[in-house]
Amino acid sequence: MRLCVAGAYGAFGMKHLDALARIDGVEVTSVVGRDRARMEAFARERGIGHATDDLAEALARDDVDAVILSTPTQMHAEQTIACLEAGKHVLCEIPMADSLADSRRVVEAQRRTGLVAMVDHVRRFNPSHQWVHNRIRAGELTLQQLDVQTYFFRRTNTNAKGEPRSWTDHLLWHHACHTVDLFQYQTGGPAVEAFGLQGPMHPELGIAMDMAIGMKAGNGAICTLSLSFNNNGPFGSYFRYICDNGTYLARYDDLFDGYDKPVDLSGVAVSSDGIELADREFIAAIREGREPNSSLAQALPTMETLDRIERAMR
Repeated sequence: MRLCVAGAYGAFGMKHLDALARIDGVEVTSVVGRDRARMEAFARERGIGHATDDLAEALARDDVDAVILSTPTQMHAEQTIACLEAGKHVLCEIPMADSLADSRRVVEAQRRTGLVAMVDHVRRFNPSHQWVHNRIRAGELTLQQLDVQTYFFRRTNTNAKGEPRSWTDHLLWHHACHTVDLFQYQTGGPAVEAFGLQGPMHPELGIAMDMAIGMKAGNGAICTLSLSFNNNGPFGSYFRYICDNGTYLARYDDLFDGYDKPVDLSGVAVSSDGIELADREFIAAIREGREPNSSLAQALPTMETLDRIERAMR
């Protein structure tokens, strides 16, 4: 399996490159980034044969079977469609688009081409959330409330590596996207109620720096989500599952019970890295000719709920 990673030098592009290096039968043959000279030097360091600042150049290559897009949010829709129309399978970082209309265009492109197309909703693959999901499906747990805090200190336009960004991040269409998808995945269907509140807009970035979101599932479970770019402290997302048979705290790939005792996740998956597990699912779906978990079609209800929340905040 020969892959191109676009946005390879960014924080998540690097995570995908590291994950792919741990998967047998996979070779990264091309990397794409904004600065061609920088990408060429980076490719030499990594032993990758091709580097470019033009995604179309990579898509025209015969030694690229599939593409992973770790590029700015605003590029996702057009780049995903371009990959599919070039005959390449594609895994796109979340969100697939920053509007419902563009999300529908992306899903239609996948249906038209029949290729494997997946969104990296990594929470579906983190061992911590997988452990909870498996027990919900087995009838061992019933979710009552999912309480989530997603906090950053990002009053300037920088990425997770602390480097200047060429684009503006968004609490709703990016960070809330994780939790909206996870809640609907864990409860088995779209939220029947959803609302949002947002704080003042940043005068330069043009985005709300604080946000609160509420959702209710068809089975009665609720989700409360607090998001901030103003939090001056440890950053990240923390998930509290309040269930009928226990409380669990998920911190990325790790899980703890309500008393902060670690939960053994050793038998959940072949890796403890959610990004690697998502990449493995993408590659396996291509090899097996099947729809992957977190396909574009499966993720569309998430975009529909985000659109409802955005309209409620206007």
